[in-house]
Amino acid sequence: MLTRGPSTTAGVERGPFLTDIPVVVAVGGMVALAGVALGRVYAGGLLTGLVAGAAAGSVLVGVVCRRLPSWLVAPLSVLGMTAWTLWSLRWAAGRADLPGSLVEVAADAARNGIPRLLTAMIPVEPTPDTVLVPVVAAWLAGLAATEVALRAGRVLLGYLPPVLLYAGALYVVGPNADPAVRPTLAFVAVAVLGLAVPRAAGTAADDPALGLPPAARAALRTRLAVPRAAGVAVVVGLAALLGPALAGQVEGRPVDPRRYVDPPRVDTLDENPLIRISGWALNPDQKLLEVTTRPSSGADPTAALAEAPAGGGPAAGAGGDDVRIRLAVLSDYDGVTWRVGATYRNAGRILPATAPAAGSTVDTVRQDITVADLTGRLLPAVATPREVTGARVAYDPATGTLIRPEGLTPGLRYAVTSARERPDANLLATANVPAGEEVARVLRVPDGVPDPLRRLTAQLAESNGAPYARAAAVEQFLAEHYRLVADAPSGHAYPNLAFFLFGPRDAGGQRGTSEQFAAAFAVLGRLAGLPTRVVVGFQSPGSGPVRAGDAYAWPEVLFDGLGWVPFDPLPRPDTEPRPVEEDFRPPPEEPPPSEAPQPTSEPTLPPEPVAAPGRPAGSGGPSTPVLVAGGTGGTLLVAVALLLALLWLRRSLSRNRLSRGGPGERVAGAWREVTDALRLAGHPVSGDLAATEVAARARDVLAAARRSPAGTDDEAAGVGVRELAGLLNRVAFAPGTVAEEQSTRAVVAAQGYVATLRAARPWWRRLLWSVHPGPLFRARRPPPAG
Repeated sequence: MLTRGPSTTAGVERGPFLTDIPVVVAVGGMVALAGVALGRVYAGGLLTGLVAGAAAGSVLVGVVCRRLPSWLVAPLSVLGMTAWTLWSLRWAAGRADLPGSLVEVAADAARNGIPRLLTAMIPVEPTPDTVLVPVVAAWLAGLAATEVALRAGRVLLGYLPPVLLYAGALYVVGPNADPAVRPTLAFVAVAVLGLAVPRAAGTAADDPALGLPPAARAALRTRLAVPRAAGVAVVVGLAALLGPALAGQVEGRPVDPRRYVDPPRVDTLDENPLIRISGWALNPDQKLLEVTTRPSSGADPTAALAEAPAGGGPAAGAGGDDVRIRLAVLSDYDGVTWRVGATYRNAGRILPATAPAAGSTVDTVRQDITVADLTGRLLPAVATPREVTGARVAYDPATGTLIRPEGLTPGLRYAVTSARERPDANLLATANVPAGEEVARVLRVPDGVPDPLRRLTAQLAESNGAPYARAAAVEQFLAEHYRLVADAPSGHAYPNLAFFLFGPRDAGGQRGTSEQFAAAFAVLGRLAGLPTRVVVGFQSPGSGPVRAGDAYAWPEVLFDGLGWVPFDPLPRPDTEPRPVEEDFRPPPEEPPPSEAPQPTSEPTLPPEPVAAPGRPAGSGGPSTPVLVAGGTGGTLLVAVALLLALLWLRRSLSRNRLSRGGPGERVAGAWREVTDALRLAGHPVSGDLAATEVAARARDVLAAARRSPAGTDDEAAGVGVRELAGLLNRVAFAPGTVAEEQSTRAVVAAQGYVATLRAARPWWRRLLWSVHPGPLFRARRPPPAG
C-alpha cells in the first residue's frame, strides 16, 4: 500500500486533465471558429485572433479551476475576461490610432458597441467598439460550455453556447460575405470529434472496471460507451435531418440585421447646409477651419492643389491654386429644399476605394484639418477621402462625404488622405449621361415647375443637343446674366429661383449667392435631362485658415464613364451682367385683348330682302324680330334644360357614389368625389400617384386656394382626406375590412373637403361647379391605391 499510494495519487491528479482533452479542444475550437465566421466581414485578422484568445482563456480558466467550488469559478473567469477585454481594447485602439485613455475608450465601446457593430461599413475595422461584443460573447460562451461539459459532464448540452455564438456570428454577417462553408464544416467536424474520440485513461487505478469479473467489466464499459455513442448519433441524426434544409438555404440571401438599426444621421442643421451660405456670407471673417496641406510623396505640391471646373467657367476662387473642400452633397429636391439624403455607416481609418474613371487623372491630397467655429456633424474633406485618422467617422460611399457622429467641437484635429479624381476634358464633349432607375433620384423634377423655367430650359437646349453642350449652355447663361452678391436672402424653392432668374433688377431679382446659382443650374439641368446634384463646401488656398467667406456651393453633372463632373456658373469677377431680357423674352401665353386683330374695313349694310317668286316682298310669314325672338328663346330653353339635366345627373352620381353599395364601395365613391373636385379646381391628379400622394396634393391645393393661413375647417378637411386615403388602401389591399362607421366618416370627409374647396373658388366658378360634365365621363374609372 505504501508503494501503491503515490501511483494512485499521481493518477488522480493526472487523470482529469488527460481524459478531458477531447472536450476541451472541441469547446475551444468551436468558440474560436465563431470568430473565424465573424471575421469574414472584418479588415485583417485581428478580430479572429482576439476571439481565439478569448476562447482559449475561458476554457483554460475552466480547466484550471475545475477543482474549486462552482460558485468561485464564475468570478475568477470574469476577472480573466475583464483583463483580456481591456488588453484587447487597448490593442485595437492602438492599431486604429484612436486617442483617449483606456477608461475613455472602454466606456465609449461599452456604450456604443452594439449599434456601431451593426452600422459599421464593410469591411469593419477592428476598433474597440467593434471588437468588444465579440470578445465578451466568446469568453462567456467558452465559460458556460466548459462548466457544463466538464463539471456537469453534459458534453452535448455544453455544445449549446458555442452553437448559439456561431449562429449569432452568421446572423451578424448576413449577406455581407460569401457563405461560410469551410468554417461550418470545420465547426461540425470539431464537435463530432469531441464526442467520438474516447477520453484518454489516466492510470490502471482509474479504471472503474478494475477488479471486476470479465462479464461485469464488459457490461460496465458498454454502459459507459452508450452515452458517447448516443451523443454521436444525435449529432449525425441532426445533420441528416437538418442538412438538406440548411443546404437549400445556401443559395438564399440571409437577412441583414443592419436594416433593423438606424445608421448615424446628420442634424437638422446639416440636412440642408445650402441655407447656411447666406449666413456665412454676411460674416465672411469668421474662422471655420485651419487647414495644412501636405505634399504627396513624388508629386508636385502645386499640381496637387490645382482644380478647375469642367465647364470652363470662372475659377472657384481668385487664385488658381485653390482646392475644393467638400462639406455635403445634396441629391434630393422636393421643389422647396435640397437635402443631403445620405446613408452613413461607421467606418474605420481606411475607407472603401472605387476604381477611377477611364482616362481620369488621380492625385493624392493629404490635409491636417483643425475645427474652429464650424458646427454640426458634417466633416469637411477633399473628395474623395480614402483614410481618416484622429476622429471617429461615418462614411457614405455614394457621395464620398463624412460625418462625425459625436458632432464637431472646437479644437478637433484630424488628418485626411483623399484621392482627387479629375476627368479627361477631351471626353466630355462626346460623353452621354446615364438614365434609368439607378439615377432616377438625381433626375427627379418635382411638380410645380414655373413655366418660365421650362421655357428657358427649352431655349438653352434648342441648339445644344449633346449633354455636355446643354450643361455648358446653362453654365454660361447663368454666368453672363446674373450678379453674385453676399447680401441676397437665402432660399431655393421654385418661387425663389423664378424670382432670381426673372425678377426685376430694381426689386432685387437677377442677383444671389452661390446658393441660387448652384440650385438654379441643378434644376435647369434636370429639366434638360441631366442628372445633377448640389455640393456645399469651401475653397482653401492649400494651407491656412478657411473662413466663412470661403464657403460656396457648386453643381455637378453625372456623365457615363466620367462620374460626377463639377461646373461653376458663378460670374467672372469685375464683369457686368447682361440683362436677361436681352436674350430671353418669355412669350405671353395669350395675346392681350388690345392686340387682337381689328377689322380693316367698315361693315357693309345687309342686302335688301328679295321677294320669293310669285310672292310680293314683305308679305306672308313671321317677321324678322319674331324669328329672332323665337330662336333666342328656344336656345335659352334648350340651355336651361341642358343645365338642369347636368345638375340632376351630377347629383345623382354623387348620391349613388356616397349612399349605395357596401362600405368599400362608398369609400371608393367618396375618393372619386375628392379627385373630381381636384380636377374641377384645375389640379387634376395623374393615374401614377398613390392615394397618400394624392391626399398630400389635395391638402396643398386647398391651402393655395384659400390664400391665407389654414383655419380650423382647412385642417379638418386635410385630416379627413388623409384618413380617406388610408381607408381606400384598406379597401384595395384588405377587402371586406372597412366597417360601416368608417365608410360614413369617409363620406363626411369627402363632402367636407369638396365643400371647402368649392367655397374657395371664385363665384362664377362655383356656379359652373355643379353642372360641369367632366365627372360624368370619368365615373367608371377605378380609384388608385397605394
